[in-house]
Amino acid sequence: MGDSQKSRQHVKKRPPLLRALGSAEPPETIAVAGREWRLDETFKHDSWAATATYVSGEDRLICKFNRTQPIFFLPMRWLGRMLARRELGFLERLRDVELVPTPYAEVRADGVVLDNAAARVFIPGEAFHGPEQVTPTFFDDLYALLREVHARDMAYVDLHKRENVIVGPGGRPHLIDFQVSFGVAPGAGRVKRAILKRLQETDLYHIRKHHIRCFPETLTPEQIAAWRDPPGIISIHRRITKPLRSLRRKLLVTLGVRDASGMARSEADPEIAFRERNGANGPKA
Repeated sequence: MGDSQKSRQHVKKRPPLLRALGSAEPPETIAVAGREWRLDETFKHDSWAATATYVSGEDRLICKFNRTQPIFFLPMRWLGRMLARRELGFLERLRDVELVPTPYAEVRADGVVLDNAAARVFIPGEAFHGPEQVTPTFFDDLYALLREVHARDMAYVDLHKRENVIVGPGGRPHLIDFQVSFGVAPGAGRVKRAILKRLQETDLYHIRKHHIRCFPETLTPEQIAAWRDPPGIISIHRRITKPLRSLRRKLLVTLGVRDASGMARSEADPEIAFRERNGANGPKA
């Protein structure tokens, strides 16, 4: 038994307040695109969403069920609806981009439309974590993919974590989770355009960071210098989020949801990107 498994024996499951669906789980069956799909595996269930794979015959899809659990007396169904609608909108905007999964229009359970749910095509693969998985052409594809995203007046925003990039068939990169992405509509004003530009700069910064850590010899001195001079918004983000992240980890440790390390992988049911990489338990998309 690995150290992480031993650690998880001493932690508790998240309480309903810290789970998107409270004490509930993703439905056993859903109806999507005129077919019935059966629950296969839950990849993640945190405060924001429960994400699971479903199967129908030989086909698989991913469905994300956004938050419905109230926060004490505050209803949260509106948030789940907004997050689902927002992410589906981004996926629709990128429908013709090769390395982004195609969304499905509607999810039903027991005949009822789940307006907090967002379903998309399943991409087989695993979370990106290091150079042993890929070749330098992986980053050529990733830069090209990001240019496609940016050309649609969007910023991905969540590239600081390597596991948010999926290594798919043929070792090519896929972007699959657009929950915190940012986009502007045609005719957006200067303020929104300025925010978009800054967030797009952070996307490029984070890709260079991963690129340098994997294949520094393939970058020019100018590219390395650009990485060493991060956009100002990065410093602002770190000053705001670092204490919040520390506070959140301390809370989860105090509640017994994580071990003393405070790391996500120590939870009783960690998201699939942090599960031990062996056999069928490796990260999938």
